[in-house]
Amino acid sequence: MTKSIYLFALLLVLGSCGDPGSSKEQSTLEGSSLRSTPVDWSKDAIIYEVNLRQHTEQGTLAAFTEDLPRIATLGANVLWFMPVHPIGIENRKGTLGSYYSISDYRGINPEFGTMDDFKAMLAKAHALGMKVLIDWVANHTAWDHYWVESNPDFYTRDSLGQMIPPIGTDWSDVTQLNYDNPALREAMLADMRFWIEEVGIDGFRCDVADWVPLDFWQEARKALDAIQPIFMLAESENPDHHLQAFDATYSWELFHLMTEIGAGNRTALALDSMFERNKARFALEDYRLNFITNHDENSWKETPEALFGERQKAFAVLTFTLPGSGLLYSGQEANNTKMLEFFEKDAIVWGDYAHQDFYQKLTSLKKNHPALWNGAYGAPMERLQTGADEQVFAFTRSDDSHRIWVYINLSGDEVGILYNDDLSGAREYFSGTTPEAEGETLDPGAYRIYIR
Repeated sequence: MTKSIYLFALLLVLGSCGDPGSSKEQSTLEGSSLRSTPVDWSKDAIIYEVNLRQHTEQGTLAAFTEDLPRIATLGANVLWFMPVHPIGIENRKGTLGSYYSISDYRGINPEFGTMDDFKAMLAKAHALGMKVLIDWVANHTAWDHYWVESNPDFYTRDSLGQMIPPIGTDWSDVTQLNYDNPALREAMLADMRFWIEEVGIDGFRCDVADWVPLDFWQEARKALDAIQPIFMLAESENPDHHLQAFDATYSWELFHLMTEIGAGNRTALALDSMFERNKARFALEDYRLNFITNHDENSWKETPEALFGERQKAFAVLTFTLPGSGLLYSGQEANNTKMLEFFEKDAIVWGDYAHQDFYQKLTSLKKNHPALWNGAYGAPMERLQTGADEQVFAFTRSDDSHRIWVYINLSGDEVGILYNDDLSGAREYFSGTTPEAEGETLDPGAYRIYIR
């Protein structure tokens, strides 16, 4: 999505969240029994977002399939593909158009290959123990989607009876669907069923989920789970999306607070306030998607290198050790330092995969220590005091067999910390060293993960 509409979407999402004591949030908690338990294979999900156009020089499914073994070695066990469908030509933006301007929900963009290519990729991913999600754009279609001719009543109209882009956006390449029409709901659900029944994917990441009625998502989830248990991720930060619809939602507030901390505008204490609010908004079962980049942030905001500088790894450690599911985006393991073009070809420069080993260690940590698993599969977070709590975010998580302590200096200053907890018998995950008796000094962006 474009930068301006991303900000618009964010305002809508944040607006939907309300204050911690609002009736909306109270109703969310009261309805927590309506949540379905996320499918078992998602308990240690580490999602890899695939920008297929830019992932390889060829930009094809066949070329990406060759990279699957490396991604599996990286530790990602769930692939989320940005939309793979044919892109509309009418009102197209740029040369190649937006992934999110879809002309056929059951097709494959010829730029990427064929349905046989997709199925071959899917079979190899499954053989490697990976699950596959595709991006689902239910809010709008391209202007030349065949429904425009066959089912014009599927679309929202203005006062003059004309089809329109989504209101308040600059998405001139798409036109808004109308979920007041039951026939549209049936057609959309049939297309989603196709990808589960006929193709064999494992779930969906749902674009601008807040802009589609919640009762449609609830209806879809019930129908799709009846075929096979699936995983659904909402591009949303709305607590109500977890009620009978989605397993995971975006943790945008965390991302934006991290960028503010990285810029020196906020301190680590801002995270405490966020987590305290979220206790009233989200249940333990609710997966939150933690990230330092994704396709929107990379193309319309900046790269992790620009946002976090030498502290990039510190913030990545935070996203992989906090409660929630970790996300990697195409090129993140290479420390991609360019904002990828959205409507043109702009292949990632992989170099020597500068951060591959680092992320491999992080993914291994998360998968091998159940205390760090997702939602109720993992353990809650207990904040620790260090005497430097404006600079250092420290916490512990524990299960029946392991306890993990995390200390991260999010500031740009060297700072001394105290261990106000018993770390006897623990070893630091990256270095294998034992902790100093009472505390230590952390360089800017330094992190310590102790495990007992």
